[in-house]
Amino acid sequence: MGHGHGHGIAANNPESASAKHLNRLYAAVGLGAFTLVMQVVVGLSTSSLALLSDSAHVFTDVLGITLAVVAILVARKARDSKGRTFGMYRAEVLAALANTLLLFGVAIGVLVEAIDRLGTPPEVPGLPVTIVALIGLAANVIAFFLLRSGAKESINVRGAYLEVMADMIGSVGVLVSGLVTMFFGWRYADPLIGVAIGLFVLPRAYVLGRGALRILFQHAPERVDVASVQADLLTLKGVIEVHDLHVWTLTSGMEVASAHLITEAGMEHTEVLLAAQRLLAENYHIEHATLQVEPADCATPCRELAW
Repeated sequence: MGHGHGHGIAANNPESASAKHLNRLYAAVGLGAFTLVMQVVVGLSTSSLALLSDSAHVFTDVLGITLAVVAILVARKARDSKGRTFGMYRAEVLAALANTLLLFGVAIGVLVEAIDRLGTPPEVPGLPVTIVALIGLAANVIAFFLLRSGAKESINVRGAYLEVMADMIGSVGVLVSGLVTMFFGWRYADPLIGVAIGLFVLPRAYVLGRGALRILFQHAPERVDVASVQADLLTLKGVIEVHDLHVWTLTSGMEVASAHLITEAGMEHTEVLLAAQRLLAENYHIEHATLQVEPADCATPCRELAW
């Protein structure tokens, strides 16, 4: 029988999609920390719910991005351990899941407090809230563009990116609240903006959490149709059956596959292995594939497992 593994170019020094954006994550943490301190000080002194709710989200923003950074560093350090055959790349996915919980917690907390304040909205000075919102918005816009490209490649970076995006929208909301309060004196602007921020964050937290759970439960990547993979492998010369096909994601940018291929008697196994690995890499961007080739006339063919 033939057995082979397909690996990407950087197989000897694997790097997750998240790790390529580590320096940008560092910068985003610094910007978030600066914004957090500023918003807490002004929010407490002015009793602005919009500002305090946004500062609470900035806190989760900083914490979430820090978790993303720590997960990358843990995964990078652990990859050299022989006992951890898949390293600790799942730490990045766990960080994304932690970000989901943080987002849900802050959004629900803001909604509860905002609804409570709608009954007796406090008087909030508009000018300091507006100034802080402008500074915070500028910091969030910079962080947003720093993480935008990485969010397309990594679920870990996407969690940090969603934190920043929600915070950026929150800064816009705080800015609107401050301007409305300053020019019109309408007290309901502040708690209503708090409600809007909470409602904006919830569905995005759900999408992020769903993506993290798909990886943790070892579902096939959304972009990969497993039936199509099986059909394409069956088109290879000499392949008459494909079974025990599994496709999953280790962490963002690291898709993995395994399969058993039954071939016609007399087929050259090396040729089948190379063709299958090339198909998976070129058509599905799966660089790591473990494939076992079994001749149809083998006396003891591999038994397909029920699970």
